[in-house]
Amino acid sequence: MNCSSKWVANIVCSVFLSLLCLQISAQSNANTLANPNANYIAPQFGDSKRAEKIKALAPVIEKMYKDFAIANHFPGYAYGIVVDGELLLSGSGGFTDLEKQIPADTRSMFRIASMSKSLTAMAIVKLRDEGKLKLDDPVWMYIPEIKGQGLTKDASEITIRNLLTHGAGFPEDNPWGDRQLADTDEDLIQLIKKGISFSNANGIAYEYSNLGFAMLGYIIKKVTGIPYSDYIQNNIWKRLGMQASWEYSKVPSQQLAKGYRWLNNSWKEEALLHDGIYGAMGGMITSIESFSKYVALHQSAWPPRNDAENIILKRSSIREMHQPWNFNSLNASFKYSDGRVCPTASAYGYGLRIARDCNNKLMVGHTGGLPGFGSNWNILTDHGIGAMFFANVTYASTAGMNTRVLDTLVKLAALEPRQLTASSILTQRKNELVKLLPHFNNAEKSGIFADNFFQDYFTASLKAEATAIFDKVGKIISVNELIPENQLRGYFILNCERGKVKISFTLTPENPGLIQEYHISQWQ
Repeated sequence: MNCSSKWVANIVCSVFLSLLCLQISAQSNANTLANPNANYIAPQFGDSKRAEKIKALAPVIEKMYKDFAIANHFPGYAYGIVVDGELLLSGSGGFTDLEKQIPADTRSMFRIASMSKSLTAMAIVKLRDEGKLKLDDPVWMYIPEIKGQGLTKDASEITIRNLLTHGAGFPEDNPWGDRQLADTDEDLIQLIKKGISFSNANGIAYEYSNLGFAMLGYIIKKVTGIPYSDYIQNNIWKRLGMQASWEYSKVPSQQLAKGYRWLNNSWKEEALLHDGIYGAMGGMITSIESFSKYVALHQSAWPPRNDAENIILKRSSIREMHQPWNFNSLNASFKYSDGRVCPTASAYGYGLRIARDCNNKLMVGHTGGLPGFGSNWNILTDHGIGAMFFANVTYASTAGMNTRVLDTLVKLAALEPRQLTASSILTQRKNELVKLLPHFNNAEKSGIFADNFFQDYFTASLKAEATAIFDKVGKIISVNELIPENQLRGYFILNCERGKVKISFTLTPENPGLIQEYHISQWQ
C-alpha cells in the first residue's frame, strides 16, 4: 500500500472509530433516559449511635416489663428488643413451671397463640409467589364443601385474600376458636359441610376469624401435599434457624412454659392442647431468641432497596403483608403512656395488624392470646425497632406494654425514622428553580416546567406573588438543603435578609421529571 492509500485508510478508520464512540455514547445516554430510577438511594438512619443509645436504656426497659408483669400477675415472662435485625436487649422473670420453680428465660418456649397467623399467611404468600395458588382464588377450589355458602345469595365468593384479612364474613370466634386447637382436618371439613353461620356478607367488613386461618392451613396442605405445620417448619423455621414447635409434647420439659390462669388470687394451671388444624391460627410454640429471627425477617423488608433478596420471601411480598388490606377502626382518642393524644387508624394485613398514628409512625405486628398465654410483637418499620413480650397467663395484656416500650425508646433515645436522600432530578430542579426567583424571567423557555404548568400558574401571577414575598423578607442570603418527601416531591427553605421563604414543588412521572406543581410562602 502506498502512502496515499495508508493515509486514506487511517482517515476511514478514524471516522469509523468516532462514529462507534458516538453510538456507544448515544446508547449510554439512551440507557440513562430509559431508567430514570437508576440512581435511587434507599432511606438511611442519620444517627450512627442509635444502637448504643438503646442499649443504655436497658435498665429502664427491664423495669418497665418487670413492674408490668408483677402488677398483672404473670407467672413468668420474657421480652426482647430487636434493632435493625439484631436482638439487642432481652430479659425475663418469674417461672415457666410454678410447681417445679423453673425460671423463665429468653430460651423458654411459650405458646404464642395468634402470633402464629402471620407465619401461616407468609406460607400462603410464598406459595402465591411460586405460582401454586392465587390470592383471589375462590376458597372452594381447595375446599369444595364451602362452595355457595354465604350470608346472602348476592354475596361474592370467599377468596383466599378474604381469609388472610378477616373479610370472609365469619363471626369473631376467639373463645370458641381457642378451644379447637387440636381439631383434625376431618373435623374442620365436617363443620364446613354442616354449613357455616355467617355474621356478615363476604368482603364488606372486618371480623376476626380463627376459622378462616384454620382453612388457610388446610389450603396449604391441599396445595403442597404436606401439613401446614411441616411446610412452615421446612420453609420458614429451618431457613431462619429457629427453634419452634407446634406440638407441646415435643418441647423439652425444662424449656416448655406451662400456662396458667389467675383466678381467686391464685394461679390455676391450664391444660395444653395438642397440635391440630387450628394450630395454623394459634398453635406455634417458640422462644424470644428464636422469634427474634422472624421479627428480623420482617424488619429486613424495609426500606425498599436494590440489595440482593433473602432466601425466605421477597421483600416486596413481606411489605405486601404489611399493607392495610382490611380497615378495622379509627381511635380518635388514643393516648400514649405520657398522656398525649394521638389518633390512630388500624387495619389488618395478611395475618398482621397494621396501625398508623398521628405522627405517621407505621406499626406492624400481632397479639396472641389463649387459655394460659398472652403475647405480642410489634415493629416500627421506619424506625428499625421492634418489641416482643411473652407471658404464661391467660390472655396476658402484652400489646399495650410493647407500644409503651417502643414509644419510650423513640423518645428517650431520640430515634428518628430513616431519612430520604433527595433524588438527583429533584435536586437539579430545585437549583434551576432558585435561579428563576423572584421574577420568573424566561421561565417558559427554561425547559424545567411540565406542559400543564403555565396553564395552571400564570407567569404574571407567579411573579407578583414571589415579588410581594421577597419585598417583605429581602434578598436571598442562602439556600437550605432540599427536604424530599419522596423521589419526586420536596421542599426547601430560603434564608433571606428579613425572614425565610418556603418553596415546595412536585415533578411529573416523565423522564426526566418536570415541575408540575409549585408553592411559595413566607416561612415562620
